[in-house]
Amino acid sequence: MQVRIETLNEKKLVGKSERMSIVANKTSDLWRSFMSERKAIQNTVGSDLYSMQVYDSLSYFEKFNPNAEFTKFAAIEVKNFNIIPNGFKKITINSGLYAVFLHKGPASEFPKTMQYIFGEWLPDSNYELEARPHFEKLGDRYKNNAPDSEEEVWIPIRIKT
Repeated sequence: MQVRIETLNEKKLVGKSERMSIVANKTSDLWRSFMSERKAIQNTVGSDLYSMQVYDSLSYFEKFNPNAEFTKFAAIEVKNFNIIPNGFKKITINSGLYAVFLHKGPASEFPKTMQYIFGEWLPDSNYELEARPHFEKLGDRYKNNAPDSEEEVWIPIRIKT
């Protein structure tokens, strides 16, 4: 799996969030709620959607616990936060360095991609995780559970110290 290293400029997103864990996964409900109301969001930048995870601390990754909670967002990029529809939240992703991977295949195979990133690539790289949001960019090639679906996986990193 190829990786590219990118410096992300600050992004402003508007979306919905839900507290969850791997075991108590509410992703489908979150996206269903977001998609049913997303037309209310104005000032959008493009049509790419963002599935974002915010972890309470980097210790989430030190010892895998499928019951550990995080906050997941379903969102779209906006030009500004001038208008936030009721029921939506504003989210800012600060600029910084990211490792970007391309996940190809159905969502059911996503754990294999994450295993490669965290089990092989990251430990063997010159980078370590940084405490910023992780996200998937769902563009026009994203087709959820289709075998030819594609999405970008953005992992926040910094050079190892």
